[in-house]
Amino acid sequence: MRQSQLFTKTIRSVGAEEVSINAQLLLRGGFIDKALAGAYSYLPLGHLVFNKICKIIREEINAVGGQELTMTSLQPKELWEKTGRWVTPEEIMYKFETTKGQAVGLAWTHEEPVTEIAKKFINSYRDLPRAVYQLQTKFRNEPRAKSGLIRTREFVMKDLYSFHASEADLDNYYEIVKAAYLKIFKRCGLNAQVVEASGGAFTKKFSHEFQVPCEVGEDLIIYCSNCGWAQNKEVCQNETGDKCPSCKINDLTMSKSVEVGNIFKLGTKFSASLDLKYHDEAGESQFVIMASYGIGPGRIMGTVVEVSHDDKGIIWPDEISPFKLHLLALGESESVKNKADELYNKLVKQGVEVLYDDRSESAGVKFQDSDLLGLSYRAVISERAGDKIELKLRGNQELKMISEDELLNTFGVQ
Repeated sequence: MRQSQLFTKTIRSVGAEEVSINAQLLLRGGFIDKALAGAYSYLPLGHLVFNKICKIIREEINAVGGQELTMTSLQPKELWEKTGRWVTPEEIMYKFETTKGQAVGLAWTHEEPVTEIAKKFINSYRDLPRAVYQLQTKFRNEPRAKSGLIRTREFVMKDLYSFHASEADLDNYYEIVKAAYLKIFKRCGLNAQVVEASGGAFTKKFSHEFQVPCEVGEDLIIYCSNCGWAQNKEVCQNETGDKCPSCKINDLTMSKSVEVGNIFKLGTKFSASLDLKYHDEAGESQFVIMASYGIGPGRIMGTVVEVSHDDKGIIWPDEISPFKLHLLALGESESVKNKADELYNKLVKQGVEVLYDDRSESAGVKFQDSDLLGLSYRAVISERAGDKIELKLRGNQELKMISEDELLNTFGVQ
């Protein structure tokens, strides 16, 4: 992509109401655009990052047997009344009536719909276990939409639902998904902790959250830096400074954090309410045992920016950087432009993701924009560098003066 042709441009400042780092930097960099509080559009650069996060999620969830589908957001009142979730104190569903007077809601989660669908296909123990997931838009009438992409009213969620014949089978798959989630966050550049949290209305036992320590976070977690034991403060019986109840070695620490994912053992809550049953090997009718697992790609994106930036801009982890390389041509010299053009064409031809700053801007402007956008690598071609290319990894101050062949080899071009 030639930067002169990019749909967006960087901006130098945003409104004073944007207090979170991710909102400020993503708006300034032209990754997102704000329509209203809690509702954002993903612009071309942001869309690239978002899709890379979704690609990672798909790869890891497919690897543990998830089958992708897409469910409608339009939900009939009658279905949600069966589980008591049409009118409840914590409900934040947007509701309206069709032209024919039917009460409809916009789904903020999909336990009810996926259970209703499963009734058509799960009848026998031979149909179990199964796991389906989607990357689909959710709507929640958040009373406190804030912190950029971290708390929004419209967002895409990866929601996975699993169906089992026994608690033991559920327990096994639950741990498999837990491990897959940690892989997802690591690949996205996040050091997430598994945190025990309230099971809510689903289970008397703990659910599990995946939390990233971060000052903009709304949660407080108490954890052990030695063994990794952690609980949400809402359920924790221990205090900061207590000995870890698991390893008995370290004193516990407390920090703010952002929840980037959660997993719940649902048991038979939804299958019993919606009559999802299977026949076991003895021919007896049993309720299917379920679990749900959620991740927000947009929330991941916002959290990455919160924890991976400096005073100049974003520092994208390599696997989700919108482009691998930011190529800058400095000055008005024809030889510099020709060299940069030729290098850009070679890289593109070999499938390397390159954003080429071919604009007629000063070196200062180009460097400022490059730091703000935060692509993994920056390569600079200039008269000063002669026949060499200046290569720098974003977030690292070390500069390398390399040949064109060495640059091509760096990105796998022979």
